[in-house]
Amino acid sequence: MRFDFDDEQAEIKETARQLLAARFTPEKVRALAEAGGYEDGLWTEVSELGWPGIAIATEHGGQGLGMVELAVLCEELGYACAPLPFLANACAGLVIEGAGSEEQKGRWLAGIASGEARGAFGDHEVLIDAAGAACAVVRAADGGVRIADLAGVEPEALELIDATRGYSAPLEAGVGEAAPGDGGPATDRVLVAVAAELVGIGQRALDMAVGYAKEREQFGRPIGAYQGVSHACARMLYDVEEARSLAYAAAWAADAAPDALPLAAAMAKARASEAAWEACKASIQVHGGVGFTWEHDLHFLLKRARADAQLFGAAREHKERVAALSGLG
Repeated sequence: MRFDFDDEQAEIKETARQLLAARFTPEKVRALAEAGGYEDGLWTEVSELGWPGIAIATEHGGQGLGMVELAVLCEELGYACAPLPFLANACAGLVIEGAGSEEQKGRWLAGIASGEARGAFGDHEVLIDAAGAACAVVRAADGGVRIADLAGVEPEALELIDATRGYSAPLEAGVGEAAPGDGGPATDRVLVAVAAELVGIGQRALDMAVGYAKEREQFGRPIGAYQGVSHACARMLYDVEEARSLAYAAAWAADAAPDALPLAAAMAKARASEAAWEACKASIQVHGGVGFTWEHDLHFLLKRARADAQLFGAAREHKERVAALSGLG
């Protein structure tokens, strides 16, 4: 296992950080969240960079890179709290490529990889980013995968706490075509992508807390000089770094050690769910009264962290899976 990024991965990360910082300023994120949608131009821009197809094989129109590269993008998109339908589209591509028939791959993957015919993804509880999507990939309660054409279909929109992403009611059972392959490994890859996004959210909350603790003064000194604040920031750093290590270990396993992926993915999703949530809560405490206001941007991170933590299994469910896979359950 590599413990740092290679040159290409580092370049992807730096390019993504710079682009997303420029395009998704706090004011832009707030405006898009309050409007309740995405900007087609922003999706077109990232599509032209090849992001939607980064982990899809070249024979299906993608970039042919791996889960580590996808995790890098997911982390940066989480850091920016970017209102983009990237995660759902990426997850749809992962599952179709992993479990779909050749006909299903041929029908859907090129559009997903180019960003021109987006995929939505969900399970028996929720569907994410279905508005404007060409197809929906659904992991059923029994573990099977179904792929539904969304032409002429308008899934019922749900209003959840996270306004930076679109949520819809799940499709009715039996809608769409069954995918013949095993959806388990592909769904584990989905968990890795969500975990990476959670790491980015946690890192942004930490950076905001540290920045505020350095500039806000009380009693003639920065509040970060006080032990209570510095210890809170140190705990956030520990949580986020632990989650990051598990997320990238799982991404590496997806590419290089698939037998280790089920356990690694469950560990990553469980830890990242808790780390991002705790980091956002602690960051609000460090910011004091201003952190609780609607005008401050921390609540967008907090709500995205809470929503992501519940996607495709909460931390407790994945901890139980870790115990079972480790022979402890």
